[in-house]
Amino acid sequence: MRKQSHFRFNKQERSGIFFLLLITIVLQGGYYYVKANPSQRESNFTLDTGEQSKVDSLKNHQFEASIKIFPFNPNYITDYKGYTLGLSTLELDRLFAFREDGKFVNSAKEFQTVTQVSDSLLNVLSPYFKFPDWVTKHQSMKKAPSKQPAAVKLQDLNTATTEDLESIYGIGETLSERIIKFRDRLGGFLVNEQLYDVYGLKPEVADKALLRFQVLEVPSIQKININKASAAELSQLVYISRSLAFDIVAYRDKNGAYQSFQELSKVNKFPTGKLDRIALYLSL
Repeated sequence: MRKQSHFRFNKQERSGIFFLLLITIVLQGGYYYVKANPSQRESNFTLDTGEQSKVDSLKNHQFEASIKIFPFNPNYITDYKGYTLGLSTLELDRLFAFREDGKFVNSAKEFQTVTQVSDSLLNVLSPYFKFPDWVTKHQSMKKAPSKQPAAVKLQDLNTATTEDLESIYGIGETLSERIIKFRDRLGGFLVNEQLYDVYGLKPEVADKALLRFQVLEVPSIQKININKASAAELSQLVYISRSLAFDIVAYRDKNGAYQSFQELSKVNKFPTGKLDRIALYLSL
């Protein structure tokens, strides 16, 4: 029996194949023609510069609103916060190195000196800098003309007796004893501004006292590790009550170890206005 070829087509099938090849060739040729001769027609689109300016203004306004800045203490900027504010990693590293030495920036000018940020960025950020009240008072005292007689010799606030303190107008027996007791509980004043924390001592009286008494020798203290200390150990610090100490430990147990002192501000009822002074007695 003669075998039939599988490649044999009838007339109708041959016509179909021919037209398929023809269509393929036409489409291929059209594609290369269009590619080689792009349209030279001018677009009817015209840019309205006035309207475009309005659109750009709205976009910029929307962007600025999305990054609203709230007042903050520049001493406790985190990596993420610094990134959102536009600080470079090098500028942040300079600030972190400064803080690791236990130092604080107390003005916008000092912040720029430490970080070396540009004038333009400082002008944007500095209106939002929020320093503690005692720093602001201290800066005001430094700017105000001193009324201290040239003959008056400064005495160390950490060695002053009750009799010495009572020589200041406005400090009587009760207040002088309270200052000594507060100093003993602290283990000694670390900075002059801690005098403002003495209960019942008016700021103006503290101002006069600091014209005669200042921290001349900083005492050595044992810092408390907030990631290891118990509530009982934390409550030994005069600035931390027993209930606040339990809240600090509870936050740590729930969220893990503290990564920065600024994180303490998230603890319920933490006195954020005194964070700078409290941090002097703590370690991570």
